[in-house]
Amino acid sequence: MTNSNLLLSIAILGGTGKEGKGLAYRWARAGYRIVIGSRTSDKAQAAANEIKEMLGEGISIEGLSNAEAARGADIVVLTVPYSAHRSTLESVKNDLKGKILVDVTVPLVPPKVSTVQMPAAGSAAQEAKKILGDDVEVCSAFQNISHEHLLDDTEVECDVLVTGTSKEARAETLKLVEAAGLRGWDAGPIENSVVIEGMTSILIGINKKYGSTYAGIKITGAKH
Repeated sequence: MTNSNLLLSIAILGGTGKEGKGLAYRWARAGYRIVIGSRTSDKAQAAANEIKEMLGEGISIEGLSNAEAARGADIVVLTVPYSAHRSTLESVKNDLKGKILVDVTVPLVPPKVSTVQMPAAGSAAQEAKKILGDDVEVCSAFQNISHEHLLDDTEVECDVLVTGTSKEARAETLKLVEAAGLRGWDAGPIENSVVIEGMTSILIGINKKYGSTYAGIKITGAKH
């Protein structure tokens, strides 16, 4: 843990789900102050307690409502199902002004989750930007990392592609990727998120066809 990490708080909205708890586990272990957000603070605190039991004393993690979590955090991460994407963003819009939102949402539309189905805005991240406006920097990341990899200490053989509304916001998000023990790549502007989000449906299809649960992507032929 480093003092610089402890000064930075990360709110994970929808953090009671598997992906949210996995990221919370990784960042809490790295020394960040973590706030798990949920529609109900009791559910959020239960998830925070679960992670605290896994990591022991010395970590900073608590559970609050989504609005309370977003209001007090430096960086906000959104890990809700796509069905709750718009309503969650609209409920915390005023609390996100001047901050970076890292959107982990994938626009999966059951039952055909292995078929790419992108929203009219182009991607979930672009939709978030349209909802939140110019007062919020939006990045897209972590869609292709299985939660099974996040909730343990093994090395993850999968890279993270980061897109976003500015180079500076992408750089901050890449710091979170590294803190989670993962390798990240600057994948350019937020418009490119359509490819990365869509890749998740392809990976789900590969998992089903080949009997896996954690297919991922890896960038080769480039120096990191």
